[in-house]
Amino acid sequence: MDKNQLTGVLLILMIFIGWSWFTQPTPEQLALEKRSRDSIDMAQRLENEPVLEAEKPVLSIQDDSLAQAKIKSSYGSFGEAAVGNAEIITLENDQLKIDFSTKGGTISQARLKDYKKVISDSSHNETKVDLFLLEDDKNRFNYVIDAAGREMNSSDLFFKADKQGNSIEFTLEAADGAYLKQKYTLNEGYDLDYSVTFNGLKSTGKDGESLKLNWINYLDKLEKNATFEQTYSTIYFKESDESSSDYCSCRGDDEVDKDQNIDWVSHVNQFFNTSVMSKSEAFSYAHMETQMPGEKSEDLKILKTELGIPMDKAGAPFKMKMYIGPNEFNALKAYDRSLEEIIPFGNSIFGTINRWVIRPSFDFLSKYIGSKGIVIIVLIFILKMLLYPLMYKMLHSQARMGALKPKIEKLTEKFKDSPQEKQVETMKIYREYGVSPFGGCMPMVIQMPIWYALFRFFPASITFRQEPFLWATDLSSYDVFATLPFTLPMLGNHVSLFTILWAITTIMYTYYNTKH
Repeated sequence: MDKNQLTGVLLILMIFIGWSWFTQPTPEQLALEKRSRDSIDMAQRLENEPVLEAEKPVLSIQDDSLAQAKIKSSYGSFGEAAVGNAEIITLENDQLKIDFSTKGGTISQARLKDYKKVISDSSHNETKVDLFLLEDDKNRFNYVIDAAGREMNSSDLFFKADKQGNSIEFTLEAADGAYLKQKYTLNEGYDLDYSVTFNGLKSTGKDGESLKLNWINYLDKLEKNATFEQTYSTIYFKESDESSSDYCSCRGDDEVDKDQNIDWVSHVNQFFNTSVMSKSEAFSYAHMETQMPGEKSEDLKILKTELGIPMDKAGAPFKMKMYIGPNEFNALKAYDRSLEEIIPFGNSIFGTINRWVIRPSFDFLSKYIGSKGIVIIVLIFILKMLLYPLMYKMLHSQARMGALKPKIEKLTEKFKDSPQEKQVETMKIYREYGVSPFGGCMPMVIQMPIWYALFRFFPASITFRQEPFLWATDLSSYDVFATLPFTLPMLGNHVSLFTILWAITTIMYTYYNTKH
């Protein structure tokens, strides 16, 4: 192995070690997961414990009446709806259980029955718990209402609920006859019909002709590798006159304004999403913003969206559709709205290879092979065989170039003072023996899109989420063969055996090629 080859191998190892260090979970992230689980356990215990009368706050009837009167007066014609008690109403099917609150008439949480969230304790023991979307108390999905020149949020008001079968209608009425109605109907799978009907309301949208829908989503950390998950979580959207979707920056704070019609907006985690799609007509505008919370925050990312609901058809329902579920390609593509593009398979040729070559090939093999890990091995083997002619051509060209190396060295010595003549004589030798200096490079360049597409496919496809293989518990993330009692710089507090095996086999393969 010459000096250049040794340098190349060392650079590869350094890059891989750096990548492993970058994607590992920090002790702070593991601690936050533990605190989150402890908080949930404590809340559940408190819900089951009776509250003693002596512990209840004492409030006189007179003080309570004065407080309620003050609240009502501050909400104008909607004052009667400003005071009440929140009730939870549930819609449920085989895959999804959604809790709605009468305060705001919105979703308080949605449980995906077929999926779990894994949390680790201080001893690195993993436990699977129910997976929820839209469960954060800081979340908002409300309409901004103008009442006598004062803007108020529908999420602060109490709606009247009417549940019929698998549908719920929430009604908010004002003393002057104005009203706002929201209707939800849960269908099969993760599909939810949603509509809003209003009358007597003034425009609160930035265009002066729309009702403002304010949607704020504090994404929860759902995966083992929160750092990697964060880079795959953002807001996707599609403009009505565009054939494909677009998205906000994934790696930092971003803000996007679209004054033209918008078909849909999706708040996306690495493997799950909540999408709002227009049905009757497009949203009149959209303002989207992503925020990266601090490293110590329990939130993964903060997503904010403002949508314009056209007000030209007051009294008629503005129909929408919501999807609350996993980033499953076929389920999203069934909407025929380009919604499947929220899965980060990549753009350009990389995304095309993943969507229409790698993905269907993997799904086909999965029908006959139960282990996803074995499917990966078989798929890589098939690709290697298909690309073997290119690899053979590359190795053959390298061998021929190696055979000519003594002649080239003689030319270098002979024309050391005349580089131009050396170049001319070198090209003559190449032509004489039918060798191209690019023969060893072009086959590798042709293969690169396929291997890069695979690099994007595995962490983007929910197929691998929490799929075990050998000692690995999740093929979509790093493997933990052993946990260290300490943290090493650039390596972290765990041993990733797949990484070590990859490094060893890469060195062996490189060494073999240099000797043959």
